Amino acid sequence: MSYYLQNQLSYQHPCILNTPQQHLSIVVVVPCFNETHLIKSLESLNNCTLPIGLVEVITVFNCSIADDEKIKQANLTMLNEALVWLNNNAKKGIDFYFIEANNLPVKDAGVGLARKIGMDEAVVRFEQLNKDGVIACFDADSTCAANYLVELEKHFEQHPKSPACSIYFEHPLQGNEFSKANYQAIEAYELHLRVYKNALQFCGFPFAFHTIGSSMAVKSKAYQKQGGMNKRKAGEDFYFLQKMMALGNFTELNSTAIFPSPRVSDRVPFGTGRAMQNYLTNEQHAYTTYALQSFLDLKQFVEQLDYLYHNSELNLPLSVLEYLKTISFDENIVKIRQNSTSLIHFKQLFFNWFNAFKVLKFVHFARDNYYSDEDVFDVANELLQQLNKSTCKQANLLAEFRKIDMNHF
Repeated sequence: MSYYLQNQLSYQHPCILNTPQQHLSIVVVVPCFNETHLIKSLESLNNCTLPIGLVEVITVFNCSIADDEKIKQANLTMLNEALVWLNNNAKKGIDFYFIEANNLPVKDAGVGLARKIGMDEAVVRFEQLNKDGVIACFDADSTCAANYLVELEKHFEQHPKSPACSIYFEHPLQGNEFSKANYQAIEAYELHLRVYKNALQFCGFPFAFHTIGSSMAVKSKAYQKQGGMNKRKAGEDFYFLQKMMALGNFTELNSTAIFPSPRVSDRVPFGTGRAMQNYLTNEQHAYTTYALQSFLDLKQFVEQLDYLYHNSELNLPLSVLEYLKTISFDENIVKIRQNSTSLIHFKQLFFNWFNAFKVLKFVHFARDNYYSDEDVFDVANELLQQLNKSTCKQANLLAEFRKIDMNHF
């Protein structure tokens, strides 16, 4: 039994008593809380072209011990529907398992713990085979392209040093399931996500990757090395992937696609569902994002790292200088310098400290004190100009940024 399995499990494992098959290579983990669209997600995975190795899909039905009985009943109803579906759709090469975790502690219950239970179970199964398999995260209201599993297997074969990857995604922008306003809102929100990621890349930040819970995958050994999934009730994907990026060789898988739901949700304080709710209930009256000037200021900081290796005084915008005071920059940069053996090592240690969380805090600091949020479509075109690309009409902006992301390796 690995150190992780001995010391860092937070649930009783194994949950699945069947012995895993020798050729198991991918485990897809799906948290399910009060869902109604699970079958659609399972069908999407089941309809995928199957890879060479075997696939398991583990759905974790979860809620807290204090949740309303209606939620527990909804989980049970969905589980029974899933079992009936499986009985009629089972096939070789992909197995579906269901874990019932419907009495979780109130303090910890949430999407983070649900992902952790499923991902830990995947570790248990891979360790039984002494194999460093792929653990992929999915959502119970997402679907995927038919080549998802094949490309997932191929990606880690082609990038053996990669500990984890972010997977290309697209929210649906039309259809009959949601209102026109909902589709307009998700278009703006996805553009906000892509502008933020590409603005960070423009700044020279090395960890400019999307952090979407339904669109990520990790190798079992790397998962264990970094302490596994956290138990956060929101933002678990962001914090988890920061740990994976710190290992180096983090990659993007852009040859397939995940299609997350654009639905409204009030379960968590931020994220896609909350953004949709804010847009549609007029809590946020316009489609806005962070001002580009915040990233231009950040870019000046990153560009002075070579100078910073030997010097302390920097010529920086006021937004950056004032923010650095809030994170004890002077004290920390001295420690980083002292522990560095070269400029390359200095930059590595610097970005391990000045990580994606501190960058996000800076952007919020700059927004709150210097540069108010601006129209997301305006900022998108400003960024395209900085990237030496042609500006677009509003209706074409998201397509342009999707193209940029898809072609980025």
